[in-house]
Amino acid sequence: MNIILTGASSGVGFEAALEFALKNDNKIVCIARSADKLRKLLEIAKGINPDCTLLPVEFDIVNDDYAALTPFIQQRLGHVDILINNAGILLNKPFTETSPQEFGELLQTNVIGHFNMIQHILPFMGSGSHIVNIGSMGGFQGSVKFPGLAAYSASKGALHTLTECLAFELADRGIKVNCLALGSAQTEMLEQAFPGYQSPVMAFEMGKYIADFASSGQKYFNGKIIPVAVTTP
Repeated sequence: MNIILTGASSGVGFEAALEFALKNDNKIVCIARSADKLRKLLEIAKGINPDCTLLPVEFDIVNDDYAALTPFIQQRLGHVDILINNAGILLNKPFTETSPQEFGELLQTNVIGHFNMIQHILPFMGSGSHIVNIGSMGGFQGSVKFPGLAAYSASKGALHTLTECLAFELADRGIKVNCLALGSAQTEMLEQAFPGYQSPVMAFEMGKYIADFASSGQKYFNGKIIPVAVTTP
């Protein structure tokens, strides 16, 4: 399968990339802003499976020029079976102290960046392909909410709604769109949100789940916001 994964340089995105790299017939374009972390990802992936095809791409989904990215996708992949929108940032700050600029930055990265990616990658996707947005239990309706995470949770809630809308809009093209609302997994972002908290789920376990769902979830789901949480946080 041909896969594009954003936010691949750390956390569950890093682990999902390694899971995909175990299969020789997968081609994975791994997108992130950190060239150093992408080089580390490639080194580890090649150590696990020397025959894997993992293509690291240093790219900012909000600010960089997609006119440079799309020819690369055309040349190296041709078509895209799976797009995983995993890139994201977190702000842990009381609502009354959060500036409009900070709120805007979260929306830019956690929503508009994925909007950009989907629009530019759709021409390479056909019937049977799968878009997976990585949401959060923080944006899941009816879930427990926590102080300091209002902006983050609101941005994820917007991504959840975008998922539902796109699933209907792209249905006639046979493209499925789903969202995984993740609960806690032991990552740097979890530590930032809940300092000192130890999750019962390790990052590699969540990464494997994401990779497995992206590969087969379109057979069973479309337009769904699926909570993936043992604990909240």
